[in-house]
Amino acid sequence: MQVNLTKGVITVGSWTLLSRVLGMVREILLSTFIGAGPLLDAFVAAFRLPNIFRRFFAEGAFNAAFVPLFAKRYESKMEPNEFANNVFANLLTILLILTSIAMIFMPGLVFLTAAGFAPDERFDLTVEFGRVMFPYILLISLAALFSGILNTAGRFAVAAAAPVILNIVIVAALLIAWAISSDIIVWLVWSIPTAGILQLSLLWLATRRTGIKITLAVPKWNKDIAKLIKIAIPAALAGGVLQINLLVGQLVASQETGAISFLYFADRLYQLPLGMAGIAVGTVLLPKLSRHLKSGDSTKAQHTYSQSAEMIWFVALPSSFALCLIPLPLVSALFEHGKTTKDDALAISYATAIYGIGLPAFMIQKLLQPLYFAREDTKTPLRFALVSMILNAILAIGLLQIMGWIAVAIAASVSAWVTTILLWLRAKQFGQAASALKTSTGRIRRTFFASLAMGFILWAINQNLQSTMETSIERVLFAVALIFIGASTYLIFIYLLKAFPKNFEKVG
Repeated sequence: MQVNLTKGVITVGSWTLLSRVLGMVREILLSTFIGAGPLLDAFVAAFRLPNIFRRFFAEGAFNAAFVPLFAKRYESKMEPNEFANNVFANLLTILLILTSIAMIFMPGLVFLTAAGFAPDERFDLTVEFGRVMFPYILLISLAALFSGILNTAGRFAVAAAAPVILNIVIVAALLIAWAISSDIIVWLVWSIPTAGILQLSLLWLATRRTGIKITLAVPKWNKDIAKLIKIAIPAALAGGVLQINLLVGQLVASQETGAISFLYFADRLYQLPLGMAGIAVGTVLLPKLSRHLKSGDSTKAQHTYSQSAEMIWFVALPSSFALCLIPLPLVSALFEHGKTTKDDALAISYATAIYGIGLPAFMIQKLLQPLYFAREDTKTPLRFALVSMILNAILAIGLLQIMGWIAVAIAASVSAWVTTILLWLRAKQFGQAASALKTSTGRIRRTFFASLAMGFILWAINQNLQSTMETSIERVLFAVALIFIGASTYLIFIYLLKAFPKNFEKVG
């Protein structure tokens, strides 16, 4: 099945945006009911464990290795069902072993990832929470396999909708616990594996409807699995490097109570635009680009890549300006309620602004990586990721004594830009990247000026009015007004400067 790129990106982007919005509702409830402090620090550190391993073993590595190989079989009808079943059996076996080991050695795992917790109550809380939530990796990693199948088949909606379930379950759990005056943290922790079961079930049923029927079987070692592992190992290591960056940041932030919570809330805020365009484009681009390259159709590959590049810049630039220039009103409207104080909101806003500087780099990486993965080249991104890891560690640890916990955000943004530049310089050899920039330079330049004009107007309004917003409702209404003014101003300047992305034609 051939699917229009723009339609696919809009589908994935819409569902991802809904997931991010619901995720933001989740964070608002967390900040209101729990607030930045030991309890939330422990939850974030424990929840990060399965997510780190998921991205290490399944999400990045699996998609980079499985999707191109499965796409080739799916397009040529070369027993895709048998291949997918065997991959499922092998992945399930690995995940069962990993989960068992992690459950047994959870205290050691917590110490390795949040050593600063050791002297206080956060350590035991994280161990307790981690043992409940870690099996989520088993469920969500298997769900990644079904998502890869669905994306290859061009059925992006269900795979993109699955993450929404997690946030619906968490929000429901928080509200129910609050309504019945129960222990909120208990409901929160147990909502994670519950959501994983629902996500996996939904994707399994959707995959069966494509004709690919996954069943339990004995894992078999053959040349296909050997090839998949050969491709996946560098991707896993590259993904692992990115997760090491997160762990270094967590280790640094764990030295100060509340810092992990501050960084967590800031991270969730910049994930909104990243999910809407960056992840959506990356998800849709890889299977389409893989199919075009396998068929030798360089024209369609070039057109597909140019479309993706324009969509990335159209969202990345205004989002970055907004996060950098008006972080406090956005943070205050979302999080400055209940147990989250004004000082907490100010701390979160500093991290948000710094992440905003790195946002375009994070998004452009989602555009550049598929160029390598579609050619089954996972080694080059690994080398660049290693450079990023070393730089991130040097900056985070080196700036700690000077900048405090905010060094974590600085290190993340700087290393993201270095990785992006390295990926770009090397990607020019493929042709698509260089051609896309050549044909879109003027449009990107005009988009930059439209974003700059929007940012200046928002900054001026904020400078004159933000200090007068005292109540929660005033802060929320002010942020909504800023968003409306910013979006309207941006679109007006985009229209005047003729910087809208070109009208995308349907490409098979």
